[in-house]
Amino acid sequence: MASPKKNASKYEIVFVGRSNVGKSTLIRSLTGKPVPIGRRPGVTRRPENLTSGDLIVTDMPGFGFMSGVKDRKQDIIKTKFVRYIEDHSDRIILAVLVLNGQSFAEIVDRWSGRGEIPVEVEMYQFLQELELDVVVAVNKIDKTKDKNRDSVMDGVAERLDILPPWKQWPDKLIPISAKKGDVKALSGLIRSRIHELGRDDLLGCIRLGV
Repeated sequence: MASPKKNASKYEIVFVGRSNVGKSTLIRSLTGKPVPIGRRPGVTRRPENLTSGDLIVTDMPGFGFMSGVKDRKQDIIKTKFVRYIEDHSDRIILAVLVLNGQSFAEIVDRWSGRGEIPVEVEMYQFLQELELDVVVAVNKIDKTKDKNRDSVMDGVAERLDILPPWKQWPDKLIPISAKKGDVKALSGLIRSRIHELGRDDLLGCIRLGV
């Protein structure tokens, strides 16, 4: 029997991550479509949908610190974030969790040291609990020296409770540089997911990786 997503009338790819981690830049790099990009964390405060045909690419509001946004408003944004993902889970074919490779380990260790669950880890677990197909895009990898990249990527894997070495998970852990347009591996994975739906016609709806 075909999965519900294969019978969906619309298919969605969502990009999630901490505020100011590079989600909007990544989407622009992947699709060639303009999306709001700001210098301050929290510019994206509601889901921004790019729709073409039956394919939707969604830039979700960043979680974590939002510049100039009161705590109560941040809580409302977080609640709407969770509800959006839950309400659209039947059509989401891929959730891309974007992390900052430079700061992820330090942030997670600081939160864990206080006995708290880091928001990135919590989000990863939430997406998995919904049984979504999740890929982790480790951004700004160009700022890490080549000799240290495996160590950084293994550190990401360990903190998300993914068994290292990271290279054994090519469909789950992908190093990228959104700003420099180094997104070929992620683009290929997205195209593969769309192909698996039997909907190659969607590949031309949004200019993925061209």
